[in-house]
Amino acid sequence: MAAEDKQPKNNNQKDTTPKVTGLGGIFFFSDDPVASREWYAENLGLEVNQWSSSFEFRNANRPEEINYLQWSPSKRGSEHFKPSKKEFMINYRVQNLEGLVKKLEANGVSILDEIETFDYGKFVHIMDHEGNKIELWEPVDSVFTAMDLKTTK
Repeated sequence: MAAEDKQPKNNNQKDTTPKVTGLGGIFFFSDDPVASREWYAENLGLEVNQWSSSFEFRNANRPEEINYLQWSPSKRGSEHFKPSKKEFMINYRVQNLEGLVKKLEANGVSILDEIETFDYGKFVHIMDHEGNKIELWEPVDSVFTAMDLKTTK
């Protein structure tokens, strides 16, 4: 690992090791995504917003910081999961997405697209060794906090 990819872990410096830091979302096929969202809202108490349901949690290293996880059914057959043949896609929260992509490329991992940047974070898609499409997300959680979304807590 290059020296610039990792800084000492202490209270004064931020760890920039390229790695997964947690789950960012669960996406799965549904015959009727709207009915699925409504069912989960009515029966399991999920708060629904424009992205289906966003879960709030606290960052273990910075408890004052609110982080988010996304739960979302997609219409069965959606192109969003391709080239995977699976009925789900997992999104992982990461730090230092650019560094992680370099590491994955060096390890021969299939990178499906270029890193895309939005106000709420950076994304890229990869394939694991079993053909599962994985979404990597370097989040900017403060954007969601500022939106004052209905969230599941």
